[in-house]
Amino acid sequence: MEKSNRPSVEIATELGIKRNQLYKWKEQLENKGEDALTSKLGRPLKKDQSEVATLRQENERLREEVEILKKAAVYFAKELK
Repeated sequence: MEKSNRPSVEIATELGIKRNQLYKWKEQLENKGEDALTSKLGRPLKKDQSEVATLRQENERLREEVEILKKAAVYFAKELK
């Protein structure tokens, strides 16, 4: 967030989180240093959490594909009659 020229809202949207979560993470990093990079389960967090955003985008695309297939099924069912 600090190294990017992008607004925090844009970064949060890409990650699929609320903007205030970025500021909470920033504060934790300032207070705890490298210990802030450990999850509550004791595992280190990935440096690139954008996987969540990628999965959300893929999920949306798959939902759209399912809707298209449903419409196609209805269309072809009418043609068979």
